[in-house]
Amino acid sequence: MVADLIEKVLAGEPRAVARAISRIENHSTEAAAIMKAVFPRAGRATVIGITGAPGAGKSSLVDKLALRYKENGEKVGIVCIDPSSPFSGGAILGDRIRMSALGTQPNIFIRSMATRGNLGGLSRATVDAVTILDAAGFDKVIVETVGVGQDEVEIVKTADVSVVVLVPGMGDDIQAIKAGIMEIGDVFVINKADREGVLRTQKELEALLSLAHRPDMWNPPIVKTIATESQGIQDLATAIDAYYSFQNEADSGRERRKAIARWRLLELLQERLLSDLLRQNGTSEKLERLAVEVAEKRCDPYSAVDDLVRKAAS
Repeated sequence: MVADLIEKVLAGEPRAVARAISRIENHSTEAAAIMKAVFPRAGRATVIGITGAPGAGKSSLVDKLALRYKENGEKVGIVCIDPSSPFSGGAILGDRIRMSALGTQPNIFIRSMATRGNLGGLSRATVDAVTILDAAGFDKVIVETVGVGQDEVEIVKTADVSVVVLVPGMGDDIQAIKAGIMEIGDVFVINKADREGVLRTQKELEALLSLAHRPDMWNPPIVKTIATESQGIQDLATAIDAYYSFQNEADSGRERRKAIARWRLLELLQERLLSDLLRQNGTSEKLERLAVEVAEKRCDPYSAVDDLVRKAAS
């Protein structure tokens, strides 16, 4: 059953790809077997992260960029990350609604995923979903994050090229500094460039970039776009290709891939250790009891964690 699914994923069948991603999201018992099989076949796609403040027009930009790649004869996978409610755990998955027309196009695959409480604007399963799309033969994989602003820095951990989207007149330059986005942006886009204040935003961005010294000595380009009218999309695609080529030629690209791999190993290790801890006899019940004690101020969270760790070690 799993072998058949893996075979279809590697053949690029959309339904099999969708099922495989669902198994990963749901932490199925088959998830590890799927990832072990597809991982050696990944590494050929260009992974593009699109991040920025809410209302910057990221979805429109992704829509037009994907169509441009499709017109060039490339297969495009899109992963849209939507925020989950911290209380109900539900998510609207609005990008699937906004991109409904794009999803009917051949050679374009769209998957909406919920953050499920993960900070950083990324779902825990995002990295695995990107790997599956890569192994399935997609040439470009675009990851669009939730747009929460200051928690989006983690996009750099999964993307070959990180694109930061700003718009004139929204104070995004200040937000960018606060969020640390200035450090992660490989390409900057000023979208909705028909608005008033675009020149001021560009000058401020240039001034901010002049203060940031990147280890790889790359000078991030600033691209002006009007996504709704498909203006500047080719310039954006060119800028993305330029950084991807630069990174592959530089030693810093190897260091970046090593850093991503190390981060992923730590993520998986944390998940495994936490899962093993919670599966131990009596741990879940003890966790519930301690939660009540902390809520009623009869115990502090640090002592509660010490108690759980001591139980795990004994």
